[in-house]
Order: sequence, then C-alpha cells, then structure tokens
Amino acid sequence: MNAADSQWMAQALRLAEQGLYTTSPNPRVGCVLVKDNTIIGEGWHERAGEPHAEVHALRAAGNAAHGATAYVTLEPCSHYGRTPPCADALIAAGVARVSVAMQDPNPLVAGQGIAKLRAAGIEVESGLMEAAARELNVGFIARMTRGTPWVRSKIAASLDGRTALANGTSKWITGEAARRDVQHWRARSCAVLTGIGTVLADDPQLNVRTPSGARQPLRVVLDSELRISGSAQILQGKHVLIYTACADAAKRSAIEACGADVVVLPGADGKVDLSAMLRDLAQRGVNELLVEAGRTVNGALLKAGLVDEVVLYLAPQLLGDAARGLADLGELTRLPGVALVWNDVRQVGADLRIIAKISKEK
Repeated sequence: MNAADSQWMAQALRLAEQGLYTTSPNPRVGCVLVKDNTIIGEGWHERAGEPHAEVHALRAAGNAAHGATAYVTLEPCSHYGRTPPCADALIAAGVARVSVAMQDPNPLVAGQGIAKLRAAGIEVESGLMEAAARELNVGFIARMTRGTPWVRSKIAASLDGRTALANGTSKWITGEAARRDVQHWRARSCAVLTGIGTVLADDPQLNVRTPSGARQPLRVVLDSELRISGSAQILQGKHVLIYTACADAAKRSAIEACGADVVVLPGADGKVDLSAMLRDLAQRGVNELLVEAGRTVNGALLKAGLVDEVVLYLAPQLLGDAARGLADLGELTRLPGVALVWNDVRQVGADLRIIAKISKEK
C-alpha cells in the first residue's frame, strides 16, 4: 500500500459518509474504482434495499472496470439479501485488485467476500484506514458482534455538571448552535430513547428537524408503569415504541390505540430490563441509539455498563449544588467511577461539546 492507496480510500470513506442519515439498518459503505491513477467510477450505499456502493461504482465505470482497483470501505458482501452479492459483481467486472478497509462483521459475510474474490484470482488487501471505517459504522458493528446497538447518551449541562434547576427548569441550558448540532446526532441514529420523567416534564417530540431529507428515527420511551398520557406530543405521529414493566392490559391497549407499540419487558427490580430492551432494539435493526433523558435513565444505563459514548454539551454557566445532576449513580466508593476516554472536544456556538467513550478497562 502507498500514499495513493490512502488517497483513494479516503475518498471512499467520504462517499460512505454521505449515507450517514439514510442507510440503516445497513452499514455506510463507499467504493472508488481507479485505473491508471484516475477515478473511473464511484458510489455509495444510499438506502437499504437499493444497490450497494460497488454496484453504483461499477455502473459508472462500465467496461473500463476491467483491470481496475476497487477501494471499498467494507468487505464486499458474498450472500444474496435484498440485492445480489457485490463480490460476484466485482468478479464479473474483471477488477484486478480490491483494497478493503475492514472485514464485514456480519456473520453472513465475515471474510467470505474476501475469500471469494481471492478464489477468483483477484488480489485483495485489507486494513487500510480501518479505524476510520469502524468509526463510521460503530452501530452496525455493535449490532452484528454483540447483538445490541451502540448507545450514545446526549447530555446538556452547566459547567458544574447540572442539567436542570431543583424545580426542574432546564430550557434552555445550552444555546441554539448546540441544539442544532443535536439534530445531527438524532438524524444519524436509528432510534432516540427518553424516559417517562422527561416526557411528563418537557413533553418532547424527539423528531429530526434538520438536516433536510433525513429519515425520522424510532422514538422510544422507558415507562415502567405506563404513566404516559395519550396526549403526549411524542405519541403524535409514527415510529413510537414504549418499553414497560406494566402488564396492565387496559393501559397497554389505551396506548396502542394512540399508534404506539408497547413491549413489556419486566426486570427483577420491577422496572424495564434494560439489557433485554437493547437486544430487542437490535432485533428491530437499530444500529445507533441516542439517549436524550434525565439523570434517572442516564444513571441506570451507566450503572449497568450499557452506555458506549457520551456527547456532553457544557454551557458557560453555573447552576449550583442544589440543581439536578447529569446522572444518578448513587454513592460511588472508589475512583475513577465511570471512566471516560476523550474522543473530541470543541466549541459549538457559546457551548463546549465533549465526545467521550466509556472506558472498558477495569
């Protein structure tokens, strides 16, 4: 591999990113075909059920694809799903070489696409810019390898880590630029989760208002006792799922009459079984789950070790000790508590945005 290989793979990754808001439950994939140091075809996977990135690139290249090098951000598929195998398409086109950023974690592929290409006499290299490719598809990888979505918790807080005044007032801690930025996280997520406390206090919609053309995520409410009102804004529209521990058939029917799906998943503590909820969401094709909730839900997920990443917006203000904290973790008796690894820190408008992953080291 050389500098030119990195240049073409970087372009394939930029193409893959164009599917950030549209490809779920499929991964985001880009492909660039190069011959004589010139791009002859390129494409990206746009929506599930539509042609994959390799097919778009091969169509653009036509007969010129023979003898070319294909740069693909994810191993070409080797099985029949809603579309034919991309590995077969590359073989039929006569490409000479394929550079793959990462192996597909889908058990239906998992190296078989690479093996099929090599069996056809095509030179295959894997691992170029793999870290960037994995970051682009953290949710798909999580769902394929562990059977749960990538859980990303979005929290808006004051500089002293407070999310609301003691009386519950929280609008607006952060500024308009930060609120616009949140729309990006909603749009790339397959589902947005909140708790019944937030629904009762703020009556949110949790829909995507920007960017243009983004699909609406599934909206999910944790409501152990089915306290949600039929007039709640979140129930106005489609794509709503309520997880509860309440087996009351009358309550359930009333909510389902509003158009929501209700799933009963009681845990040992009388609340919703959070691990079972995540497994159920994965089975529904949820790759990335955005949590927009209060300290109770955030604390429960963090204590259970179910959060992967935190997107924290810090406003340049102090709310004091009496204000509400960002996560109810109870009393911690030793450091470092919940350890984080910084991933990105930048200013968004007047606020500071910190993206940090939960450290898995014990």
